[in-house]
Amino acid sequence: MTSPVLALTDIDKSFPGVKALNKASLAVYPGKVMALIGENGAGKSTLMKVLTGIYQKDAGSIEYQGLSVKFKGPRESQMAGISIIHQELNLIPELTIAENIFLGREIVSPLGRIQWKQMYQEADKLLARLNVTRSSSTLLGELSLGEQQMVEIAKALSFNSKVIIMDEPTDALTDTETHSLFKVINELRDKGTGIVYISHRLKEIFEICDDITVLRDGNFIGQCKVSDIDEDGLIEMMVGRRLDEQYPRVQVPQSQVCLQVEELSGAGIDHISFKLHHGEILGISGLMGAGRTELMKMIYGALPKTHGQIRLDGQLIETRTPQDGLKAGIAYISEDRKGDGLILGLSVKENMSLCSLKLLSKGMQIHHSEEQLAVDDFINLFNIKTPKREQIIGNLSGGNQQKVAIAKGLMTRPKVLILDEPTRGVDVGAKKEIYQLINKFKTEGMSIILVSSEMPEVLGMSDRILVMHEGRISGEFNADEANQENLLACAVGRSSAIVADNVINEEPA
Repeated sequence: MTSPVLALTDIDKSFPGVKALNKASLAVYPGKVMALIGENGAGKSTLMKVLTGIYQKDAGSIEYQGLSVKFKGPRESQMAGISIIHQELNLIPELTIAENIFLGREIVSPLGRIQWKQMYQEADKLLARLNVTRSSSTLLGELSLGEQQMVEIAKALSFNSKVIIMDEPTDALTDTETHSLFKVINELRDKGTGIVYISHRLKEIFEICDDITVLRDGNFIGQCKVSDIDEDGLIEMMVGRRLDEQYPRVQVPQSQVCLQVEELSGAGIDHISFKLHHGEILGISGLMGAGRTELMKMIYGALPKTHGQIRLDGQLIETRTPQDGLKAGIAYISEDRKGDGLILGLSVKENMSLCSLKLLSKGMQIHHSEEQLAVDDFINLFNIKTPKREQIIGNLSGGNQQKVAIAKGLMTRPKVLILDEPTRGVDVGAKKEIYQLINKFKTEGMSIILVSSEMPEVLGMSDRILVMHEGRISGEFNADEANQENLLACAVGRSSAIVADNVINEEPA
């Protein structure tokens, strides 16, 4: 193998109360895609922040293009030719796509005037490489989360970097967008660019990566070729043990109807009806843009409905606001934890108890001891890796933030828990913990709606599955009759003989 273009060796980094990295190492080779994987809190993001100068290492060495380097900050590492595509977007919604891509390094004339026409042309070329059809003069805030992620990727490409770090780049992307990204990755590899690919989606690792580096609890566990390992072996390296069953579904006897949705309509939703029973997990599948999130927000009260009724335990309810939804007994965990789910400047405790203060108060007085006990219970129950409950949540890994977001919903003691992409950005070990907790509350009679783009997750955890297509329900399956082919057929609007008896609101193919 050729010499690495970038090598981090025996990196140590400590914070008060925790050693984040302990002799962690990573080698990146020109024209190769190196996967960097590990559980949430394994130190992947910390190692990348040390590389780019956001954090300064306590010990170890960093060599780039054969020379020892120590970057003072992200701009310095970026100008040296190391770009990073962050899992959490660093973009400004009020600016155009082109302005976001070239922010701080605008194309200017010798007199210092911004060359707007040239800048938009260059931005349009970058978008075209990624098959993004938007004009670069469009305001970023008008884009979907997936489109914004593609802009973040275009921004990294604009630097013509020798090393590009991609931190969960496909988290918010559709299959089509992911395909476009992989095409660009292959082009970059052919040009000799070294790529670090951080992802919890093991299927992607085997599809696009050449080599794998595994971290666990801040330690370097090993490096191997993708061709020399299988998925089970990789999981064992990551978590230090075998995971016998990734989707531990439990059987709960059929109970009474908890939630009944009748002819619900609104923006992007067209006359949807379904029932949800106590102690049931109802999976919602479909392609991006099918209306899954819109339907959930309409039930919860975050989006207005134009028609239809919602009943909870037989009683008609009106959810015009999220407060109405919470009061009725419906909790919604957003797919966008940074934008909708959490307040990153507040502590773990404050985020977790934010929606439950009424339950933890008497009059105007919060019972702080009761609040602390409840938060500590969920920290232990969810195995949330945080040095203390007062830790600022923005300092936690993405997966641990997600656990807090789910705990926040559960602390309201809901009758119906809506989980929208609950394991996005979560490692396989933490996923198993989340699934086991979902099952725990399911056996206690809680009704759960699971919205997920990962078909194995929907198939593995759901008792019943609804498939959405263009704002309507195009298919319904019991767990024992559902498979990926059936779900995909309904997701793209095609009927199937296998599902003909179950299809509701089906449109002709």
